[in-house]
Amino acid sequence: MEDRYAGDVLAPGWRTAGRPVVPVVEAVRDLVVEVAADGFCGAVAGWQSGLVELEDRHGRVRLFPLGGGFLLEGRPVQLTAPKAAASRAPARTASGSFAAPEARARVARASRILVEGKHDAELVEKVWGDDLRVEGVVVEYLQGVDLLDAVLRDDPPSAERRYGVLVDHLVPGSKETRLAQAVERGPHGRFVRIVGHPHVDVWQCVTPKALGIAGWPDVPRGIEWKVGVSRALGWPAETPADLARNWQRILGAVHSYRDLDPALLGRVEELIDFVTA
Repeated sequence: MEDRYAGDVLAPGWRTAGRPVVPVVEAVRDLVVEVAADGFCGAVAGWQSGLVELEDRHGRVRLFPLGGGFLLEGRPVQLTAPKAAASRAPARTASGSFAAPEARARVARASRILVEGKHDAELVEKVWGDDLRVEGVVVEYLQGVDLLDAVLRDDPPSAERRYGVLVDHLVPGSKETRLAQAVERGPHGRFVRIVGHPHVDVWQCVTPKALGIAGWPDVPRGIEWKVGVSRALGWPAETPADLARNWQRILGAVHSYRDLDPALLGRVEELIDFVTA
């Protein structure tokens, strides 16, 4: 008869005894896996900074942390970077830059980048945050480009304190373009670089492909843009909290520079160059 008490019940491994073991699989290129959390299915396209890059059959690319939470042929697995690849592949930031080696935090520069609002700042931080911290560049938001003139008057720029400004809807004849031209002609023009994208709002700088939609809806004049877009996409838009959640949904779809309109990418890189020159 079997003796149930023959072994040591407190021997090492007693906590995990009988539990299924999740196998560890190297994330070799072209390995097809599914993300358990949301069902995204794609082939391994690369690795960077503890992340695995998956590309689905539509060409959409997303980044996920290496480790658990993946399914291989329907079974749970943990992904790890291939040993050979980890030794030779340089890490990249979300902006596509080569990641700098870890270093002590840098004191912020006097020069800085100004954006119109909180959403702009959060998007810049998500994609360029690692690069900006290495350079010691702070991003601040104006709560509207109309306040730029007051900022320049109260805290004037100089050769040692340059301002790079990112604005929405910088197209011929727009209010933003007229303000930018006035600043460029003013006494602070040579120490300020104002650039922008053509979209009405920074939401549109996220590609429809990243969100899984056909395109950004057209909003009739007279309807607040974010409200109109949210309603057209079937998202709640009754309160500011609804719009805040909609933005987090959009921001959550951004994993790297590939999820942004090139019209924004080049402008942010230009500002970083200007304030770090």
